[in-house]
Amino acid sequence: MWPGERPPGGGTNPQQDANPYQQPGYQQPNPYTAQPPPAPDGGNRRTRTVALAATAAVVVAALVTGAVFLRGGSDDEAAPDPTRSSASPSASGNPRTADGQKPTVDGWKVVVNTDLGVAFDVPADWALESRDWVSYVAEDDDPGETPLVAMKGPAVLKAQWCTSDDDKDGTTDDTPLASAGSRGNNGARSTEEIARADSAAWVYGMYTQPDKKKVTTAKATSFTTASGLTGSVATSESSGVERQDKCDTDGKATTFAFKNAEGDFASWSFFGAAGVDEEVPQATVEEILSTVRVFTPEES
Repeated sequence: MWPGERPPGGGTNPQQDANPYQQPGYQQPNPYTAQPPPAPDGGNRRTRTVALAATAAVVVAALVTGAVFLRGGSDDEAAPDPTRSSASPSASGNPRTADGQKPTVDGWKVVVNTDLGVAFDVPADWALESRDWVSYVAEDDDPGETPLVAMKGPAVLKAQWCTSDDDKDGTTDDTPLASAGSRGNNGARSTEEIARADSAAWVYGMYTQPDKKKVTTAKATSFTTASGLTGSVATSESSGVERQDKCDTDGKATTFAFKNAEGDFASWSFFGAAGVDEEVPQATVEEILSTVRVFTPEES
């Protein structure tokens, strides 16, 4: 938890728990039968996070990939499938319908994941990616780009917040200010485990690679959203990230894990740059979190 901030749901700052990277993650097999295509502009961690629009099969695979980084690797390796394709981002527009959902906060937008039956709201200045868009992070040195964690159809705040060409290859990479989305967590053992593992994965993957020691994750606590959805929430943050490149910053993430209408584990996550002038206030993160809700897609 960041100094001076209160944890979601009120109360005092949660006790800092042991580093989740030193503990076994939830043991979940890698369901990939094919890896997603390489990012079109060189494949650094920021690019992989924001520049992959996948086909439906890859979307499903990414959303059920476990936090394999916690135990040091994936369960299987597979060659890239040439039938998979990437597409241009849609953050400039909103090609998605709300699937019958209305925002619970006046003037905000609804973000819907129909596969999970999960919805949440974001402020009006956030852009919505298409429903088949997958954002993910992978180890920088992993040629297969096995996702550490992913989210489907996210909302993005300032997708081109920072643009750089760190590898000097003539192609620029964009780093978003913040993003929020949802995913399935099949194979997890508890909501507490998901909340800590996923928030840590976003901070590590986006901001601190290859140094896991710069990630601090708070103890998971119980949380109930405005709709009455109950689960576990945890926050992670980084400190002391070396600013070797233009867009390097510290980062933060919050993950709320719960069970959806089908009784399956699912989660909502936020990640964003920390320690910058435009950092998303924790109060805004908590307000977005409070809108997370489940619904039955066929009723929308």
